[in-house]
Amino acid sequence: MAFLSPGEVRLLREAGHPRTWVRGEVLMREGETADSVVLLTGGLVKATVDSANGYTSLLALRGPGELLGELACIDGRPRGATVTAMRRSAGLVVAGEAFLRLLERDPALCLAVLRSVVGRLRDSDGLRADQGARTTGARVAGLLVKLAVQYGSAAPETLPGAVAVQVNQRELASATGASRESVVRCLRAMQRAGLVATGRGRTVVLDLAGLRRWAEEE
Repeated sequence: MAFLSPGEVRLLREAGHPRTWVRGEVLMREGETADSVVLLTGGLVKATVDSANGYTSLLALRGPGELLGELACIDGRPRGATVTAMRRSAGLVVAGEAFLRLLERDPALCLAVLRSVVGRLRDSDGLRADQGARTTGARVAGLLVKLAVQYGSAAPETLPGAVAVQVNQRELASATGASRESVVRCLRAMQRAGLVATGRGRTVVLDLAGLRRWAEEE
């Protein structure tokens, strides 16, 4: 797992139970009472927030080894986001009370969870800084590189070495703080450069090194 030792994973396995979710199934819903956490062991999920005007913002993608819902369990407040499976996913579901008892009893596990939370906060701070200092093209390219490296799946049917990212144009726009129209223009430019290909609900990275250079030079 990404931030847990084998012993810490064992503690969560003993306290929880395994579960699977099909694509499109909601694991957690914004506003609900937090009664459990999930340690994702397989698949890919997205965390989103709905605004009053109906706009849905993509907050993050999460993959194997990441905890879901721990903040709401710790502070007792309602869920801050909806978590939806983007493909068939699996995880360990641990009741909120059991999770809190584990944190109280095991300082190493508590520190590991704290480090995970701090890492996410740093990523969030970096994303906000990027939105003010980098062009839309650089932000979109940088996000695609990150998603391809962390959560991408091989797409040899498109091109040998290609990596598919299960994120659509609207989600790219909300994650980078750009308009959908700006993202579409950026993706078209990247397509002309042979860096990406777009499809229904996904973007395929054809040239990861070239896309990384694009992100740095834009």
